[in-house]
Order: sequence, then structure tokens, then C-alpha cells
Amino acid sequence: MREATQSELDTIRSEVRAWLEANWNPAWRNQAVDGPNRITWLTRVVEARWAAPRWPVEWFGRGWDDARGRVVESEFARVGAFGTGQDRTNLWSNTVLTFGTKTLKEQLIGGLLRGEINMCLLYSEAGAGSDLAGVRTRAEKSGDEWVVNGQKVWTSRAKIADYGMLIARTNWDVPKHKGLSFFFLPMKQAGVEIRPLRQITNESEFNEVFLTDARAPAANLLSREGDGWRVLVTALAYERSVMGESARGPRSGAAVERKQGEAEFVALAREADRLDQPEMRQRIAQVTALRRLNDLNSARAKAEIAQGSSSSIMSLGKLAMSRILHEEARLRTDLLGAQSLLEGPDHPRAEDANFLSLNAYFTSIGGGTDQIQQNIISERVLGLPKEPEVDRDVPFREVRGG
Repeated sequence: MREATQSELDTIRSEVRAWLEANWNPAWRNQAVDGPNRITWLTRVVEARWAAPRWPVEWFGRGWDDARGRVVESEFARVGAFGTGQDRTNLWSNTVLTFGTKTLKEQLIGGLLRGEINMCLLYSEAGAGSDLAGVRTRAEKSGDEWVVNGQKVWTSRAKIADYGMLIARTNWDVPKHKGLSFFFLPMKQAGVEIRPLRQITNESEFNEVFLTDARAPAANLLSREGDGWRVLVTALAYERSVMGESARGPRSGAAVERKQGEAEFVALAREADRLDQPEMRQRIAQVTALRRLNDLNSARAKAEIAQGSSSSIMSLGKLAMSRILHEEARLRTDLLGAQSLLEGPDHPRAEDANFLSLNAYFTSIGGGTDQIQQNIISERVLGLPKEPEVDRDVPFREVRGG
């Protein structure tokens, strides 16, 4: 598609703005994750082709380039509406669009965009976390189905998921990266057992998932048998893109009174009567600069993905967001001082500070640990020598397990 003129971008902006004025209800602003009007609103967005404007028309899009898509996103953000930009952020539908058969796309993409289908990730295992190529969950072909046996861990949303994106071993006689296949596994079946795990934040968002003769239709294989590693790398790039661009907010939603256009940490510092301290102003500037730099890096990575790459630059954004969250947690706690030792609903600021401090470790671990991102950046971005892998070219059946 040719580059849009400013006049064309202005026309798109006017069209989106008029549509939002006619359809968006500001009362729905906080229903992006859950709420009675969530699916109704997302259905409107999908039908108007605003959910994924960069996608082909055949798949609910408009066939637009990134510049046009950004105009749509900026107008939605202006009024606090959600649902657009899924061509960048919807991990599930992007993976199906890239690797699924036409039948699977027709079955799933619309429901994924509308939020009607719940998903989870079936990647990590007790012995295959940092080295996902070492998974031992097996899938064996049986007629027009795959029979799956194994165990997964750290699975968010497993209890409500309709499908899990599963990486499993289908060939034990080739090296580990070549014997993997990728599936959309139906979760609501007798062969799937889910056990919650208690987190440091006193929540149970993560689960262990035990698979015993669970069944996946042959049509739910993405790409082809043995090509699972390539599908997984692309899916991980989308996941890291989302994690590098945003993070979970405060649990209590305690508001900080601030002047127009004032950032959160400026408002907190003003409230603590510390905004005139040079060191505090420097720390606020530093976390603000880190956020801005990460936004620019994310835009660079998404441009590469739009060109068909599984951009390793996503690891920079994911690693940067991890550092940002830890730095912000330290700053927030310092601004609260002794008050940060409190917790519970009677002390919402302290509750938020402690929750965000603990939850920062989620980004340091989920989607690949900070250490894994550093390896990816050193090898694939900086071109440094790879770390030795003694089992890389050994048939997986001969690899020694712990």
C-alpha cells in the first residue's frame, strides 16, 4: 500500500472520531478485561473493521498500513475506548492468522477478536522453562486427532480458557528444535486437569495443567508437523511485544490528585512535598525517559513484525519493561516512605505500591526471563557468539533429562 498523505490521514481521523461519537459509551472504559458490555462493544468494533485495520479485508481488516492503523488507535485512545490495535496485540488471533488453515481461521479469528473465546498458553514445563525446546509433553497422531500427554506449568487463565496454545513433541528421533509441533488444544475436555498455584501477591492466576490422553483435532495443528518451533518463536514475539509495551496497573485503583497533564510520579512527589529535591526530579525524569525510549523501540520492533519478521528486537522491549517496573516500584515506595509498610483496603496507596513491587517480578519471569532476553539480545541483535548447546544436534530421545 502506498504511503498515506496527510489529507488521507485526516479523513481517516474524522471517520473514526465520528464513529466513536455515535457508538462509544465512556461508562464502558473499564470493561476491557471484563464487564457486561465488553463483548457487545468488541463486536461493534470488529464489524466496523476497526479491531484489526492492518489485516486483509477477508479477515475483518481494512488492508491498511501502520500509519493509517496508528490514526485509528490514537482516536480510540483519545476517548478511552478499547478494542482496536488487535492486529498488533492479540497474540492468539495473530498466531492463527499467520499459521492456521483457512478452516481454523474461519472457526476462531472472529471470536478471538470479539473476546468470545478465552485462551491460555501451554508452553512451560517443570523441566523446560528457560529452554522451551526441551519440552517433554508428547502428542501422537491417532486418526484425525492428536492424543496429548504431559504437564504444563505457569498457565494463566487456564480455568476459563476454551483453547490453549500448546507446544508438544511429535518426533523424538530428531534434534529438540525440529521435533516440535504447535496446536490449539480444546481445554474443556476430560483429559485436562487444572490445579491453581498461589502467587506472592496472594493471587492464583497461574496454574499447573495435567494432560492425560487429551485430544486435539488434526485441523488444530498450526503450520505443519515438526514446524512448532517456528510458530512458537513468532507467538513469543507477539507476547513480548505486548509485555514490552504495557504492564498491569495498580490493584486498588487509588487515584492521585494531579494537575492537568501531570504524570503520576510528579503528582506523588508533589503530594509528598519532594518535587523540589534535585535527586527526586532526576529519578522521575529517568523513569519517564525509560518509558519513552521503550515506546520508540517497540515501534521499531512492530515495524519489523509487520514485514514478516519474528523480531528479536521484541526482547529489548520486554527486558526494558522489566527494568522500568522495578525502577518505578522503588521510586513509588521511596515517595511513600514509612507509609509503604502498610497494606490493605484502608491504605490503598501502600497497597498499590506493594502489589506493583511484587508484580514487577512477573514481567521479569513471564514470556521468558530477563536472562533469556539478554541471551537473545546478545546473540541475535548484537551478533555475539552463541552459548554452547551440547544437545542441539542430538536426537531428543538421546538427550539426558534431569
